[in-house]
Amino acid sequence: MIGSGITNGMETKHGGNKVSLQESIAAELKTAMKKRDRVRTDAIRVLIGEFQRQPDKSLTDQQVVGIIRKLVKSEKELLAVSGREDSGFIMVLEGYLPQQAGEEDIKGWIAEHVDFSQFGNKMQAMKPIMAHFGPAADGNLVKRILQNFDVE
Repeated sequence: MIGSGITNGMETKHGGNKVSLQESIAAELKTAMKKRDRVRTDAIRVLIGEFQRQPDKSLTDQQVVGIIRKLVKSEKELLAVSGREDSGFIMVLEGYLPQQAGEEDIKGWIAEHVDFSQFGNKMQAMKPIMAHFGPAADGNLVKRILQNFDVE
């Protein structure tokens, strides 16, 4: 987010203190309200509402990213049904997500670090790949890359 202190949607430091993504989002609500940014205010309120529905009130950044991805997915499905392309809501939410690893980055890491002889089939390599990239890699993209990966 521009000017928000959030870096790729993960924890950042402000004045030496680690600020979680959840805390950053809560702080941005006040800023959005002061700027009278209706779309951002509404999106952040929906996010905070989702946070409050969770059993744990203090969420890790990975849990927050999971919630955001779920909301983006459901909003995209609603837009597809209604025939619309995009919404400000999705744009706001996607601004909190970490930058996604590209296909070439993933392919390069696989070629360098994955020994397919250790696995019964290519798809079993998903676990170490996803462990390395975490929320920065889309599981469907990794799956597609593995399905098309040429094992020598």
